[in-house]
Amino acid sequence: MRLKRFLIKLSLNFFFLVIFCEFIFYYLVIRQCSWPEDFPQTSDNEGSSGSSLKVLLFADPHLLGPYRGHWFDKLRREWQMRRSFQSAINLFHPEAVFILGDLFDEGKWVTSSEFNDYVKRFHEIFAVPTGTQLYGVVGNHDIGFHYQAHPKLVKRFEEEFHTTGVSLITLKDINFILINSIAMEGDGCSLCAQAEMELRNISQIFKCARNVGNCKDTPTLRSYSKPILLQHYPLY
Repeated sequence: MRLKRFLIKLSLNFFFLVIFCEFIFYYLVIRQCSWPEDFPQTSDNEGSSGSSLKVLLFADPHLLGPYRGHWFDKLRREWQMRRSFQSAINLFHPEAVFILGDLFDEGKWVTSSEFNDYVKRFHEIFAVPTGTQLYGVVGNHDIGFHYQAHPKLVKRFEEEFHTTGVSLITLKDINFILINSIAMEGDGCSLCAQAEMELRNISQIFKCARNVGNCKDTPTLRSYSKPILLQHYPLY
């Protein structure tokens, strides 16, 4: 009888320990964060239009692929990332999520079918509710460093994450520019040339929003605001 009570008590303690460590703990830690207080509303030409936007930013999840890392290490990492991310989503309800590069650890090596599996796992771990926008910025582990970035690797990432060398995203009149850092080598290659052309086009859009230059046939911004630059590589 004593042994039975001991085993029941041990099992219950183990069960509550697992629930606490694998579920409750994430909420207790993450809830210590909070959104900043609203900034004063602005209406000048250099500032925002007065709207606010809740954005979650992070980088380098480095999901392991088929070649590196032990299966248990992969399982454990992805479980922890899933719980951390979903806890943050449930607590803070961001309107947009930006993941700033190196979504995958082995994106530059995997085959097309392996990449498809990668993308499926990514969306399972970093699932967002309806109404929350998810954006992925390319990193060197996703397509390789500049001289490793084969057009096929670039194309499949851009197609899956609906991005280009330089992309303009506008959310609630707040403008974000997403840049492929690998395309900023400036050596005149096709990848760089395309990104530089897109950057010039976006620059022209912002100039026209301030009534500068010849703006015929140039797309217009509904509201001008200083852009927020997002990329994988640090700017220094």
